[in-house]
Amino acid sequence: MPRIDAFLQIGQQQGGSDIHFTVGLPPLVRLDGELLPVKYRELTQDETEGLVREILTEQQQHIFETTGTLDLAYRAENLGRFRINLCRHRKGIAAICRVIPQEVPTLDALGLPRILAQFTKLNAGLVLVTGPTGTGKSTTLAAMIREINHTQSLNIITLEDPVEFVHQSDQSLVVQREIGTHVESFKDGLRSALRQDPDVILVGELRDPDTVTLALEAAETGHLVLGTLHTRGAAQTIDRIVDAHPSENQSQVRHSLADNLKAVVSQELIRAADGRGRRAALEILVSTPAVQQHIREGKTFQIASAITTGRRLGMQLMDQSMLSLVRAGEIDPDEAFLRAEDKWGFAPFVTRPELLQMMTGDKVA
Repeated sequence: MPRIDAFLQIGQQQGGSDIHFTVGLPPLVRLDGELLPVKYRELTQDETEGLVREILTEQQQHIFETTGTLDLAYRAENLGRFRINLCRHRKGIAAICRVIPQEVPTLDALGLPRILAQFTKLNAGLVLVTGPTGTGKSTTLAAMIREINHTQSLNIITLEDPVEFVHQSDQSLVVQREIGTHVESFKDGLRSALRQDPDVILVGELRDPDTVTLALEAAETGHLVLGTLHTRGAAQTIDRIVDAHPSENQSQVRHSLADNLKAVVSQELIRAADGRGRRAALEILVSTPAVQQHIREGKTFQIASAITTGRRLGMQLMDQSMLSLVRAGEIDPDEAFLRAEDKWGFAPFVTRPELLQMMTGDKVA
């Protein structure tokens, strides 16, 4: 058994989401958003490199030596799967290992709004799940693929870097392809997928303008495309896609987005009210004629207003989602207050009076 498995087991048993290995520190486990050390000595460079090299193939070692970074999926015997990122830094090598649950979660188990299940029933269009790194985008997408797999008879092709959750074909056929292993890039994978009679295509990350363009073309030609972006909020997501293209192409991109974008789900993970675990807060944008017009005209600053007036359609701003979770006693009101754009609505729930000074500027006695 590779030596790294013992540390992965400790992190998993403690309920950690990630286990970090870096030169000069003991292994660290992320619990409820905070990094805590394992009771172990500081890792040396040789020891850290040894832990990592035991689990790499020759091809993976070559890529890591050549590029200084590597993403891979690793299956530890009797523990399950982990997504691992390797990188080199000033002190040596670092490995960040994300725990992947063995069972693909359901939307209900994740506490996600049922409108996400409605998105899985779309015949065509682009649905984006966005948010910073580590906010559960891949988990949400996996739950959406599970929903399709267990309720519809379709051909689902996923492009992932690396493959995280493993789906067993049920009512649908699920074909999972890994970037760097089965196909060179997301762009190449998308081109190939369009020749494989797909109904649903999952793109693990829309990294570049070419991939975005192909995803929009796939949506336009009658496929449901699910993808992710590292953006906060619906308006920023739309701006990021448009701004990534040359100025002479941006008008065309806006029109294509207006026609084919069906929804944006933007996620944040907030500490639970009891301090155990985190809960997902979601901003949800659903495409309506008004939203489409804002996108075409480049008036994304009006998207927030469209979301506010579209609550009956399942839309909600991030602040609205967090406030609902605070009122339900689901998340820490102090953390929600710090993350909120409009802090006044959260003020009555704050438990640390000094935080209110951020709004008033007054000293707290």
